[in-house]
Amino acid sequence: MGGSILLIISGTAAVVVALLFLVAGIDKLRHRALLPGVIASYRLLPAALVAPAAAALPVAELVIGGVLLLGLTVALPPLAPLVAALLLLVFAGAMAINIQRGRRHIDCGCGHAGLRQQLGWGQVARNVVLAAALLPLVSVGSAPLLAGTDLAVAVAAGIALYLLLLLFTTLNAVAGLAPGRARG
Repeated sequence: MGGSILLIISGTAAVVVALLFLVAGIDKLRHRALLPGVIASYRLLPAALVAPAAAALPVAELVIGGVLLLGLTVALPPLAPLVAALLLLVFAGAMAINIQRGRRHIDCGCGHAGLRQQLGWGQVARNVVLAAALLPLVSVGSAPLLAGTDLAVAVAAGIALYLLLLLFTTLNAVAGLAPGRARG
């Protein structure tokens, strides 16, 4: 492989985050009536900002996800990975605050609307690790990130990691639905 291993890892992270954001954005648009309640349940925003945040978040996720994918092959400024990393850290911070408050029972809002996920430190760690993995993309400037085999490896690895993440997220959500399990 001709490219740097670090850039391939960051490209893989970009694919994972792009898929996370694209799928989450689409799901939030499909279930937009639920999103204000999910955001309000975090108790971090004033009530007047919940509706605008619920309107802006899916659009932001779709745009960031699309630009992350586009930025793997086209020369783009490194703003998308930076914004993506910051958004992941905001999500991680919001979850960590609520876990510290003893509010694990609320839905994280980060998965399929039909599979409610309670907050956990694993979700916080996932977001922090993904944000950190994107940071090398911020320093590469506006040169195309990957090409040829390096691009294929990053895309294949990103898709595989995303599917594994989706599998574990779904299993965790389904386990939370088990009869007799306490809902917190």
